[in-house]
Amino acid sequence: MLQGRTLWKLLEQRVNATPDALMMVDEDMRTLTFAEFWVEAERAAAGLHSAGVRAGDVVSWQLPTWIESMVLAAALSRLGVLQNPISPGCRDEEVAHITTQSQSQLLVIPSVWEGFDYEQMATELAQANGSLRLLIADRALPQGDIAVLDPLPEVLQEDTSAPSWIFYTSGGQGASKGVLHSDATLIAAARALSLRVGLIGRDRNSLVGELSEINSLLWLFASLLSGCSNILIDSFHLEESIEVLSRESVTLAGSGLALHQAYVLSQRTVLHPLFGDVRAFVGGGPQKPAELVEEVRALFDVPVLGGYGITEAPMLTVADLSDSPRELAETDGKPAGGVEIRLVRADNSIVIDGSEGELRVRAPQMMLGYLDGASTAEAFDDDGFFRTGDVGCIDDRGNLRVTGRLVGVELNSPLH
Repeated sequence: MLQGRTLWKLLEQRVNATPDALMMVDEDMRTLTFAEFWVEAERAAAGLHSAGVRAGDVVSWQLPTWIESMVLAAALSRLGVLQNPISPGCRDEEVAHITTQSQSQLLVIPSVWEGFDYEQMATELAQANGSLRLLIADRALPQGDIAVLDPLPEVLQEDTSAPSWIFYTSGGQGASKGVLHSDATLIAAARALSLRVGLIGRDRNSLVGELSEINSLLWLFASLLSGCSNILIDSFHLEESIEVLSRESVTLAGSGLALHQAYVLSQRTVLHPLFGDVRAFVGGGPQKPAELVEEVRALFDVPVLGGYGITEAPMLTVADLSDSPRELAETDGKPAGGVEIRLVRADNSIVIDGSEGELRVRAPQMMLGYLDGASTAEAFDDDGFFRTGDVGCIDDRGNLRVTGRLVGVELNSPLH
């Protein structure tokens, strides 16, 4: 597994290691090798540079799970941009809040996708926010001569404490919060995922749903770390999407309970295996039904590898291929390397007997902080543990089981 400390350094290392290996394929059978991806990202970086994008700028993007979205993320990394992925499901008020708070200078969107007119929405936002520029990217990005690109400043290549990503929480009971991450924190989470799942170059992961979510973007880093490839599906449609995953010989079928249930329902209707090469279903948070885990095992003869994580610290626990069926069905996995989990009672005493307590965590994949400094200070206890607001217990084998949520605390996002 490679050891690069930034996205762009990882990409350069991966191109040197396996330039001609498949990196991604989409529903239309468009493909990119790692070398081709690197070339496309540099050309897009040059095109964005010619359009005025510079290191330190904040660029928001609200794009589906397209090859071009992955290329854009790498291109912005090449430029040293602070990038802000936004869910395609966000609408006027949410996008206005996010782009204003993050002080975004550029918003990248499709013109129309899934029947919604993003261009009209963004144009109205830009008229209200005179400093926000727009770039319409319908499966195409600006192209430029890479000769215009300067070498990345040394500080951007080596300073792993500098923020390079802004993700937003789902909001829950209040306004969504901007969460600052670096490439290093995302690489730590992707490494945890890669090691637990045992990623290898021949793996083909199903990347279905919103690429803008932190857990989805981790697969970009995971593919660079391990050499595996991703099958990109921008919007799940049962028959068509299963046909794509089958055609592309998916080995890791995800992501999340709704999709797992869809695969189970479809497999019941046919006599032949839907996914002949699958070796695990990845995803499934604390609410996964034990019956579903058992049915996946019965129908596909593979485990469901669930886990627990939040936007502020993804991939805190992940199930292991060696876990017993009971552990896979009833727990959320063991802490990843370097992750510390502390359970705390209401009286602030630490749980040591296996009973429930609030989950507090310290981890290499922990966020750098919130955009709102006051929120950052409130989020950590005196020992530097993040207060997740989730409640759980740890069994005698070290497995976490998330059991609930503190009253009045907005919901965090599970691994999916």
